[in-house]
Amino acid sequence: MAVDPVRRLALLGGGFSVDDDGLLDDWVLGHARVSRPKVCFVPTASGDAPAYLDRFLSAFESRACEPSVLPLFRRGLDDAALRTFLLSQDIVYVGGGNTANLLAVWRAHGVDRLMYEAYDGGTLLCGISAGANCWAEGSHTDSFGPLTFLPDGLGLLSGSVCPHYDSEPGRRSSYQAAVGTGALPAGWALEDGVGALFTNGLLTETVTRTPQASLYWVEPDGEKAAMERALPCSLLTQSQ
Repeated sequence: MAVDPVRRLALLGGGFSVDDDGLLDDWVLGHARVSRPKVCFVPTASGDAPAYLDRFLSAFESRACEPSVLPLFRRGLDDAALRTFLLSQDIVYVGGGNTANLLAVWRAHGVDRLMYEAYDGGTLLCGISAGANCWAEGSHTDSFGPLTFLPDGLGLLSGSVCPHYDSEPGRRSSYQAAVGTGALPAGWALEDGVGALFTNGLLTETVTRTPQASLYWVEPDGEKAAMERALPCSLLTQSQ
């Protein structure tokens, strides 16, 4: 009897674009379903910024994987080829940038539907910043300038996501206000340096590359307020 693939996604508070130690990227690769995974970087949120693509390739070409990039602003694949390419990947790694623009471009090209299909097929989905926001029902974002809530996402992860919880002024209070008032559902707040793995919708692993960083669960606490609960994280080391 056929067994349904395990559905997994990872939220990243770092990676090749901001960290030099490679710990979170190695952690992601360690969860691939094969020893030499195909890893596709999707830089839509940055407008396919060339320097971002180059940095990904530079970081991953020396690793035990087969890296590639999926550009959409200069798209070269028809619908059939795009589907074949994306569904052949073991890991889809989504970069940071503008969450709202990311979602709009994906929907225009049908990539949103392909992400659902890839997720159901066992591809590990992951990303940083906008690349973490996009998987949830809603997110906390600066897509429109000032920090605000975006009650829109792919919904592969229940609840909401807030990146940069500790590193950007106003993030913590603004996200808590959005959750407390119901503008966003309860959700996950990532401090920089943290990685969170969800398996079939449930949190199954939390790690950090810095001892002080945490993942938080943030939920309403009555009177339009919110409460946060820090979750334990395993410290990543080079030997891992």
